[in-house]
Amino acid sequence: MREIVLDTETTGFEPAEGHRIVEIGAVELFNHLLTGRTYHQYLNPERPMPKEAFEVHGLSDDFLRDKPLFGTIAQDFLTFIGDAQMVIHNAAFDMKFLNAELAAAGHTVLPYARATDTLAIAKQKFPGSPASLDALCRRSGVDNSAREKHGALLDSEILAEVYLQLVGGRQPDFALSSTAQPLAKGEIAPEIWRAKPRGMPLPPRITEDEAAAHQAFVAKLGDAAVWIKRT
Repeated sequence: MREIVLDTETTGFEPAEGHRIVEIGAVELFNHLLTGRTYHQYLNPERPMPKEAFEVHGLSDDFLRDKPLFGTIAQDFLTFIGDAQMVIHNAAFDMKFLNAELAAAGHTVLPYARATDTLAIAKQKFPGSPASLDALCRRSGVDNSAREKHGALLDSEILAEVYLQLVGGRQPDFALSSTAQPLAKGEIAPEIWRAKPRGMPLPPRITEDEAAAHQAFVAKLGDAAVWIKRT
């Protein structure tokens, strides 16, 4: 099962008010294991950065001025996520921005069903408790000490660790899925662990006295005993 853990940074709260995405970060999971494949892109929002947004993520107008427009990287982004389920914290927020950008660039929007919302999972699992990403890091013991400001790639990496804790650990199915997942062009399937033949047989774990006692017991059962081998 392939999943993409994703986060965005924006200029504000509402794309309908002209706010744009300025950063996308994503990491790939396969059978609930990090593969090491990531996607990261800064974007020119073609508008000034509000002071409130800058204080959250630290991305300035000067820094973003030479970055690409969303329309030029949209296909690369769609190719990376493919048909995988996306894992997003407060998915409604990121999905409305992604779909606004995709629509403006002439691409088909992403169904909201493609997103697994870790905020909703956390609220259901821990009702009444704080469910921010930082709060979930504290609860699950995930190190977020590098998170001085919001950053899409760092936050997606942290969220991946939190998500795996929320669903029961790093590899709840131990990669024993019975259905193989098709690979996109250029992808390499993660190695699946298989037991190998033992080089040397294990030594007997019963004593000679125990073996003799068993033979004496079987002898009392007669020829019909299931332990009697017949040739």
